[in-house]
Amino acid sequence: MGLRRSNRQAGPDDPRTAVVPGTDWAVELRGVRRRYGRGSSVVHALRGIDLALPRAGFTAVMGPSGSGKSTFLQCAAGLDRPTEGSVRLGGTEITGMSENKLTALRRSRIGFVFQAFNLLPSLTVEQNVLLPMRLAGVHQDRDRAAGLLAKVGLEGKGKRRPGELSGGQQQRVAIARALVTEPDVVFADEPTGALDTTTAAEVLNLLRGAVDTLGATVVMVTHDPAAAAYADSVLFLADGEIADSLPRASATQIAARMKALTAPVHAGAAA
Repeated sequence: MGLRRSNRQAGPDDPRTAVVPGTDWAVELRGVRRRYGRGSSVVHALRGIDLALPRAGFTAVMGPSGSGKSTFLQCAAGLDRPTEGSVRLGGTEITGMSENKLTALRRSRIGFVFQAFNLLPSLTVEQNVLLPMRLAGVHQDRDRAAGLLAKVGLEGKGKRRPGELSGGQQQRVAIARALVTEPDVVFADEPTGALDTTTAAEVLNLLRGAVDTLGATVVMVTHDPAAAAYADSVLFLADGEIADSLPRASATQIAARMKALTAPVHAGAAA
């Protein structure tokens, strides 16, 4: 199976638009490559990613299995270091940071939402939300935690344990936790993968609302066109490269673009 590359030129709303020096981007990747292994066993997970994502935007990242989605998220979030290139978050160059400084930055300036929620069962809902502040060594603002829990529909549930909540409610807690430090970026990795369709829509509306009403920046990796349709733009990765992008689009349009990108190169050649 080959992958078709789009010849469409990057427009002004395309995340691949050239980085303008001094612009206040939320996320910048310049010439980012990531290789694993050596010699004949080398794997090129990322083959030169160049993009700039604005603040207060919602970007979905899609692609077939092995396209580099997870590696992209890990490098952009400072969880993995690129082999080449540079990454900036909120204007801060993180590529060469020491592990201690990078850990501190992730705790205070990056939010994470994972498919498996990753809540600590021994802590209350409120304590889970405040955990990033606790780890960062800053004042744990209980009023802010309560306000965020109210925004995600969990008012009055701060004293409960995660095990007392449904999967959708636990993901709401995870979203509140991701937003509590007012991070530069919230990275969401398949946040609806473990949820039913109705609950997934509720969680996606919360992420959409965090962008529209709180000014959050969300970068979400997903395999689901219906989830990607909540984003302002969709990036399509293939073979470690940005193969295409779409501005705000319907699930049907996104699914069609994915199908076109992963269709065999020779498809239709005999027509």
